[in-house]
Amino acid sequence: MVKISVVGAGMVGATLVQRLAESELGDLVMIDVVDGLPQGKALDLMESAPLCGFDVDVVGSNDYRDIESSDVVVVTAGLPRKPGMTRDDLIRINSGIIRDISSKVVEYASSAILLVVTNPLDLMTYAALKYTGFEPHRVLGMGGVLDSARFAYFIALELDCSPTDVQAMVIGSHGDMMLPLPEYTTVSGIPIRELLSSDALSRSVSRTVNAGAEIVDLLKTGSAFYAPSAAIVRMVEAVVHNQRRIMPASVYLDGKYGLKDICIGLPVRLGRGGVLDVIELDLQSETMDALHRSTDSLRTLISSLEL
Repeated sequence: MVKISVVGAGMVGATLVQRLAESELGDLVMIDVVDGLPQGKALDLMESAPLCGFDVDVVGSNDYRDIESSDVVVVTAGLPRKPGMTRDDLIRINSGIIRDISSKVVEYASSAILLVVTNPLDLMTYAALKYTGFEPHRVLGMGGVLDSARFAYFIALELDCSPTDVQAMVIGSHGDMMLPLPEYTTVSGIPIRELLSSDALSRSVSRTVNAGAEIVDLLKTGSAFYAPSAAIVRMVEAVVHNQRRIMPASVYLDGKYGLKDICIGLPVRLGRGGVLDVIELDLQSETMDALHRSTDSLRTLISSLEL
């Protein structure tokens, strides 16, 4: 049986464990520093097994030894954004959390694929890669799948069509400089610009870029967790079942797109070994320039990481 460990038993982590259990993707361990929190949520979830019809183990623990021999480790732990707080405000606190978790992953699950969800996403993915010393193909971040799903939903709202008919693509950093790509977005194979007016498309792009902040402002005391957890499941599923699916993820670049020594969101082929390859899109010159500006912005923040 595949073993999947989730670090963090907050709203994202616990909802993710529920979705993974109900999908029966593997036996699950939920880790958190708060005594009793992962144990209680794991017990509650297992008591739903007879009703929901899943048959995998879910263990809650405060001891990192329980992640031993995990095939996949997902890191959701970290301080969430609060109203008025940007992802970049979280760098120093969350990089310290990532450093501590990375040391435990190296100690107990050194062969795992490491999937980072903690914000600011691209910087925390880069930090996890450096802290663990893992091969770049085994460390990736979640953002692009979530951002693409949000873009697809907002397009569906404009078109009054099923969200399942929209195939959207968002690359770049998981933040204010993300790049929704209308030229790589279709509805049942129809290019989006044949269906949406420029104004409607602009509204969809704007709402996608600000989607996380919109939810934070509405919730007041929390951030998104349903859509992020669903995005993570798609990525874990691609790894566990070696689906070789093409989806955007924050990955380490060493020359592709003219970028080196940075993690940023781009389409990848995802399977059992993690990132099987990075797909190089034929980007318009202005989009490529925006991608490079996005990475330049990230580079200015890397110095604040304690690497």
